[in-house]
Amino acid sequence: MLDTNLKNQLKAYLEKVTHPIELESWLGEDAKSKEMGELLREIVELSDRIRLTTIPETAGERVPAFTVNRIGSDMGIRFAGIPMGHEFTSLVLALLQAGGHPPKIDADTIAQIQALDGEYNFETYISLTCQNCPEVVQSLNLMAVLNPKIRHTMIDGALFQDEVNEKKIMAVPTVMLNGVEFGQGRMDVNQILAKLDTGAPARAAAKVSEKAPFDMLIIGGGPAGAAAAIYAARKGIRTGVLAERFGGQLLDTMGIENFISVKETEGPRLAGELEQHVRSYEVDVMHGLRAEGLTALPGELVEVKLAGGAVARAKAVVLATGARWRELNVPGEREHRGRGVAYCPHCDGPLFKGKRVAVVGGGNSGVEAAIDLANIVSHVTLIEFDKVLRADAVLQKKLLSLPNVKVITSAKTTEVTGAEGKVNGLKYEDREGGATHLVELEGVFVQIGLLPNTDWLKGTVNLSKHGEIEVDARGQTSLPGVFAAGDVTTVPFKQIVVAMGEGSKAALGAFDYLIRSSVPA
Repeated sequence: MLDTNLKNQLKAYLEKVTHPIELESWLGEDAKSKEMGELLREIVELSDRIRLTTIPETAGERVPAFTVNRIGSDMGIRFAGIPMGHEFTSLVLALLQAGGHPPKIDADTIAQIQALDGEYNFETYISLTCQNCPEVVQSLNLMAVLNPKIRHTMIDGALFQDEVNEKKIMAVPTVMLNGVEFGQGRMDVNQILAKLDTGAPARAAAKVSEKAPFDMLIIGGGPAGAAAAIYAARKGIRTGVLAERFGGQLLDTMGIENFISVKETEGPRLAGELEQHVRSYEVDVMHGLRAEGLTALPGELVEVKLAGGAVARAKAVVLATGARWRELNVPGEREHRGRGVAYCPHCDGPLFKGKRVAVVGGGNSGVEAAIDLANIVSHVTLIEFDKVLRADAVLQKKLLSLPNVKVITSAKTTEVTGAEGKVNGLKYEDREGGATHLVELEGVFVQIGLLPNTDWLKGTVNLSKHGEIEVDARGQTSLPGVFAAGDVTTVPFKQIVVAMGEGSKAALGAFDYLIRSSVPA
């Protein structure tokens, strides 16, 4: 099950376990149960502080499944499915934290988790290829370790397909709380707490208002924001980062093979490494906060208004708020989001195994999505607005070689249709003949590019016709003391390495501004 290298790594981690752990498993006679049993036996062999109890298939229990518990405690961590792929890290962390290894979160967050009162039974439906799922699983597992009133079960949607179909779950991660849908998509501990403890965001924002003005404040935690923070901190000035989620679009990116000097990595891993690098300096990283307004007056501080009414202040600001998935903006899209309409083929693809889907978009991302999905679903229809596909030739060649893919060009998507709460078709208009057609299917993956996150800046800084922030060669915007970098700006080529370079440049430009503006006239 585990290769020698992985066993050696896991054994080294398990040496950090200080409290004995019990793994309790529910196994049947099926192949997956045997595979899970093999995995658990291999784990037990790596540490004398872990024991395994196997229970025969029990009515009412998901099979295969197992729990992780500190002996003498009541922890509610359960894995319904084999936590390999992206979820292997979730298993390792569950073992470490149940075994007494301290979590990497601050004391205030730990106290907030422990103070939650009530009964919280969480279930998270995941796919093993989803890069957004592990953070949700790891966050809820951690909460279950810290508070005995919290229980959490990870459920592999591909393994428990009947359950997924019955509950009409068509996106991962989907989190249920006490049998009712709690949320979809990537969430960290702070975001989960904000939904459970409704006063938390206001308290967090109020703390920001109490902070002394920063020398440089970066809005956004993606590659551009992280680079700006590192360059600012290295100048020895007081630096802060405000971000709804650290990592930005990296958290939604699967394979990265063009980041110079790193042959291959994954977005979430790179995001974690970026945050770790930023935190190695004296940078005040403020999570889960959304900027809603900006005011800058020459010779005075720049003020950033946050959701909830709080205000952060700085002598200079770098805007690095990135971009988001562009929507089709057609009837039925928003109504069926998470019910057949998806934006991440890597995350949600396994839930459509054996089904018919469409991919809207003929650029690199759309064609790559269609190629990936063709290995999972029964049929893929690729819809492209233009007369020709815009993806690289090598990708088009691969796409056209697949027997279960149909490409339709000169097609304008007009509606996503549905029944009984889920997608059942897509309508498009033939741009040359004018006729309307219906494609019967169960899923629609939208891959038509990105929109800059600048809605909150309209009327404040100069924006292009595409909504991007206009910047000069130093990253300066139309407002003195306000700089911008990354995908949110007019700088061409939206790439990770470009965003990092632009973030570094904007921070240097802002630092130069601080030096010059501090000199008396």
